[in-house]
Amino acid sequence: MTTHELHPGSSPIVEPPRRALPPAARTALVAALLYLFLVGVKLLEIGVTSLGRDAAGGLFDGISNPLAALFVGILATVLVQSSSVTTATIVGLVASNQLPIEVAIPMVMGANIGTTVTNTIVSLAHARRTDEFRLALSAATMHDFFNLIVVAILLPIELATGFLEKAATWLAQLLPGGSDATFDSPIKGAVKWGAEGFTQVIENLLSSDVALGIAFIGVGIAFIFLTLTFITKNMRVLIAARIERSLNAALAKSGLVGMAVGILVTVAVQSSSITTSILIPIVASGMLLVRNAYPITLGANVGTTITAILAALATGEVAGMTIALVHLGFNIVGILIVYPWIKIRYVPVILAEKLAEVAVSRKWIAVAYTLIAFIVVPIIGILILS
Repeated sequence: MTTHELHPGSSPIVEPPRRALPPAARTALVAALLYLFLVGVKLLEIGVTSLGRDAAGGLFDGISNPLAALFVGILATVLVQSSSVTTATIVGLVASNQLPIEVAIPMVMGANIGTTVTNTIVSLAHARRTDEFRLALSAATMHDFFNLIVVAILLPIELATGFLEKAATWLAQLLPGGSDATFDSPIKGAVKWGAEGFTQVIENLLSSDVALGIAFIGVGIAFIFLTLTFITKNMRVLIAARIERSLNAALAKSGLVGMAVGILVTVAVQSSSITTSILIPIVASGMLLVRNAYPITLGANVGTTITAILAALATGEVAGMTIALVHLGFNIVGILIVYPWIKIRYVPVILAEKLAEVAVSRKWIAVAYTLIAFIVVPIIGILILS
């Protein structure tokens, strides 16, 4: 208990002790907040998708230049807020002979870059808290820089040699024929169910498609901002320093552990955006070091390819399976190029941390980076090259 003297001669006021939440209740609270956070991310995706659906639908037509195809992959993924949707669409177009594989390959690479925009947007919700923002933006943009570096290396090599296409074609011919394989993630389904409840309420209030899209984005961002504030506070209290050290020590000992976690979680939730977005508040809270979150992000890159593979199995076409396996091969080869070598392993993390250091004092830089990298440059690239 604490006491305070009002003035000389007065009786002290005794304050009752503050009751801390039991660990079990706090854990349940964090789980509920994470769920609402993911609902907010889903509402943001719904809003962006509803505004950009028509534009995304026409992006795939008449593209032949590989660089233009790369920019199409980036922009289409930003507009539909899902690399899984983009790659599944590309698989369908390739399987139906509407899109050449040579053009589809850089589109898939672009989808890998475009999918990172979600967690970059999520990191901006920490902008009011300097230390959290530095960690959150670093954790988000290391994904951006890794994919940009890998595309810069592999796209020219693929255009010159076609090695990814050749390897994927050979492997696709060994796999069994078509199937109706599907996988419905219960976690993704639960998030979708929660988001649908809010969308019904908003749709009852508004009728214009543009107004609905803006409302979904506004409500989604509000959810993200509010939940992240309480998630980081409660995680700091919930996770003891000893557990933090143990977790980081385990991940630092072997990056393969982190990659396995990233793959398994992403396959389970059927979305790399969910996996990487969840990492943002965990890193911002100090529970997980940026460098230890890095391999989890790389694992999420691999795990997200399962959607395209399932879509390809459903088509029963070798061409569709080929482009799905190109997506898988691109992510695996990218890891093999960068991660095993100590001197270059953390280059994406270092670049992300440098960007975060600059953006901490000039918040507009983070916003400008997001707009320029994911919208302005792809649009200009498509207009010039297509």
